Amino acid sequence: MGLDDKISNKAEDLGGKAKEAAGNVTGDDQLKGEGKGDQISSAVKDGVESVKDAANKVKDKLTGN
Repeated sequence: MGLDDKISNKAEDLGGKAKEAAGNVTGDDQLKGEGKGDQISSAVKDGVESVKDAANKVKDKLTGN
């Protein structure tokens, strides 16, 4: 996973946490839900990137790189 991807995913996660917190404070269930959705999206992207990284490591071992 590239550094840009990590930063982007972390920013999305933190933004989601902020939205969720704002939703909790204001009683806005929609905003709270959007925040949770952003956090889930970030976690899924992190998982996909981890799988890509693992696949690249296996490929490199098989090709001798």
